Amino acid sequence: MANNDLIEQIVNEVLKNVGSTGAGNKTAQACSVQENNLNAENAYPLSKKRPDLIKTSTGKTINDIKIEDVLNGKITPDDIKITPEVLLYQAQIAESVGRKQFAQNLRRAAELTKVPDARVLEIYGALRPHRSTKQELLDIAKELEDDYNAKINASLIREAAEVYEKRNMFRA
Repeated sequence: MANNDLIEQIVNEVLKNVGSTGAGNKTAQACSVQENNLNAENAYPLSKKRPDLIKTSTGKTINDIKIEDVLNGKITPDDIKITPEVLLYQAQIAESVGRKQFAQNLRRAAELTKVPDARVLEIYGALRPHRSTKQELLDIAKELEDDYNAKINASLIREAAEVYEKRNMFRA
């Protein structure tokens, strides 16, 4: 029974975080995110004030995720992954209280939900000092922009390439 309690505690923590820290046609989705006009007063925390907006990547709501379903395998890791929309909602809320940098971080995270996890880790490794050449970083930026429409992240990688060049931080 102790394992069940631990699993339930973990699932509850994940669900709480999805609601309080979170995010087809991406243009239409981005527009619908903007149309909600969310702010801290009307939507924070999302899990309490706007649970109707929180859906996982498989379409499940907070109420669809039960500990019994986790234990019997009906809920998979894909069922609790955060979506770009929830991250963008959270960005709106952060921006409404003047946390512009945090909002920008959430927008970058929203873009990265489209990039496979293994590729995100490879990119992270490539961004470490002296691990890549300038061209390799520029190629990553192009990949992010062209393959995943991750323009904010592509811009960040290009900016990193400029800084690495100035500081002589490329792989020899």
